[in-house]
Amino acid sequence: MFRVLFVPTGLSTGGAERQLAQLLAHLHGTKLEAAVVSLGPRGAVSGQIEALGVPVWHLGLSYNPLNLPYAAARLAMIARRFRPHVIQGWMYHGNLAASLVGRVLGRPVIWGVRQSLYDLAREKPLTRQVIRLLARWSQSPAAIVYNAHLARAQHEHFGFAQERGCVIGNAFDGRQYRPDPQARRSVRAELGISQDAPLIGLIARYHPMKGHDIFLSAAQHLAVRRPDVHFLLAGRDVTPAHPLFAPHGRSGPLAGRLHLLGERADIPRLTAALDIASSSSSWGEAFSNALAEALLCGVPVVATDVGDARIIVGDAGIVVPPGDARALASGWQALLDRGPEARQAMGWAGRERLLAQHSVEAVAQAYVQLYERIQDR
Repeated sequence: MFRVLFVPTGLSTGGAERQLAQLLAHLHGTKLEAAVVSLGPRGAVSGQIEALGVPVWHLGLSYNPLNLPYAAARLAMIARRFRPHVIQGWMYHGNLAASLVGRVLGRPVIWGVRQSLYDLAREKPLTRQVIRLLARWSQSPAAIVYNAHLARAQHEHFGFAQERGCVIGNAFDGRQYRPDPQARRSVRAELGISQDAPLIGLIARYHPMKGHDIFLSAAQHLAVRRPDVHFLLAGRDVTPAHPLFAPHGRSGPLAGRLHLLGERADIPRLTAALDIASSSSSWGEAFSNALAEALLCGVPVVATDVGDARIIVGDAGIVVPPGDARALASGWQALLDRGPEARQAMGWAGRERLLAQHSVEAVAQAYVQLYERIQDR
């Protein structure tokens, strides 16, 4: 059977990590045999991948360039035992480590780029160096797979080899993310709010690029005009104890209306409960999983114009400039004014389009075809 060794930077709860688990669920044991070596320590997605029967190793490294030769040596030892036909990097540091071990073993390497590149200065210092090195090495992989068209254009403008690039979008399972009236009722009961209360949500870990500050500012603008609206936020470090969120939960227009749920395992349920889903990112997004998952739940979206947001949203929502809290609030108001039936129709149309273009079966097959082409060269 065709063997692929995946080398992700880590296996935490981010969208890139969840996409890897989603992909492996439809590849391992059918079209190919997979194994995973994570550069980081054990993470929340590790168990999901292991449950598929995929062997997973964790190198537990801090991302110091001096550690990469050590990581490559361990990778080489694991790869020699696994004997992959192709080595698939996943995220920047994983791509670099995959290239190092690919050179040692003489195996073809594919990079997986999972984010956009608006401004190198916004990246961490080490990540900047890794990106610069990848640009110089970008002729060496057999292919560079971007998950968004904008991400490809930005990286190629930065110096990544154009002839190596291709786009395979993110994959989604319409059975996991689907419209669910019961979720709407149960989440409102959990939050202690009226069943008729409009609920606007942001599903994202805390990170400056996610624009939580913009979301909060927009929520304050809307809350003054709409005292019936509530706001749900979920993701790692999105808690009442966080210094960004704490003041808003205690006083002001959002007091009693801002629901900070932290990291949750029931994201499909929370998403399906929303009237409007949102993305307030300022940079960094390539293909937003949260936006696509909302549409699969039949929920229309208001998103900032970052990454492939316009392509994802289409006619199923509103796209506004990044960093503009008033525009975000106005987008929410516009969708609320359309009424529940119009919003539902927008969300359902978005669901049908997403299923046609980004089903996990179609995306998994695109990766298989790429691996087969690389192997046949």
